[in-house]
Amino acid sequence: MSLPRLYDFELSGNCHKIRLLLALLGVEYERIDIDIRSGGSQSPEFLAINPRGQVPVYADGDAVIWDSMAILAYLARRYGDAHWLPTEPLALARVMQWLAVSENEILYGLARARAVLKMGRPFDLDAAQAMGRSALDVLEQRLATEHWLAGGDMPSIADIACFPYVALAPQGGLPLDTYPAVRAWIGRVQALPGYVGMPGIEAY
Repeated sequence: MSLPRLYDFELSGNCHKIRLLLALLGVEYERIDIDIRSGGSQSPEFLAINPRGQVPVYADGDAVIWDSMAILAYLARRYGDAHWLPTEPLALARVMQWLAVSENEILYGLARARAVLKMGRPFDLDAAQAMGRSALDVLEQRLATEHWLAGGDMPSIADIACFPYVALAPQGGLPLDTYPAVRAWIGRVQALPGYVGMPGIEAY
């Protein structure tokens, strides 16, 4: 039986979310590098896999899943314990609200600021950094009283979804010196058994 395939780009925070959860869950897979800088995600071959032309994509047998949030949910349900994606309504809602933060303030703030400074993307840096600071403020407030974003004693996919671009915030001109609770949370994620990093993420 062939291994699942992850269509991946090493410098993508969204791709790192998937590599990280796969590592934490101990799932073996085949990594296929797609160099988005040279147009690899826009080739006819890749567009046949994901018509959105984006990485990551996770192919498990006949199941082909794109979008990092969808892949995280799939992996949590297929391989993970209940704490990764709870079924109890309130616990599930708490995970979902932080997934929304990952796709809004973190994406349009922290990720875009990094994309401007690291990859030369033509976004509004000031606007992205302002939104990024708002995201860090919200995270700092939450993590000052909770070990994990959705609460409880164990991480969830909310933590995995938010982690990469928060940890990469300094690459977007947003140092974490004034966010001690955020830095401690990054350290807790890095201490999880099986943790894998990516270029640009410092150890805390």
